[in-house]
Amino acid sequence: MPLFEVETDSHIIITWASDSDEASGVVSVAYPHDTVLRLTKRPRDTWVISKSALGLSGKTDPCNTARDCLSKSGGDKVHAIRLYMHETGSDLEQAQRAIESNMVMGW
Repeated sequence: MPLFEVETDSHIIITWASDSDEASGVVSVAYPHDTVLRLTKRPRDTWVISKSALGLSGKTDPCNTARDCLSKSGGDKVHAIRLYMHETGSDLEQAQRAIESNMVMGW
């Protein structure tokens, strides 16, 4: 099954799909308010993201609390950051780093 990169007005989604219609369907289910801007069938069956290009260094283990906050917020980063601050007592910078790094790791 091919790997597709789907860019919307708010997200970049990497998904397995049998064709471009199915890949677009993934977006409509996961992010019904997003509009697909670009859909590309990837030439290979893997996707690599450089952590250094994203500004991540050191330990990057997934954080269950951050992932729970992302899930509760429906992927809304700002709301997830607020939830994380409330649940952990972290300051804004710590919460933003935790949420964004977990978003990058595919919560």
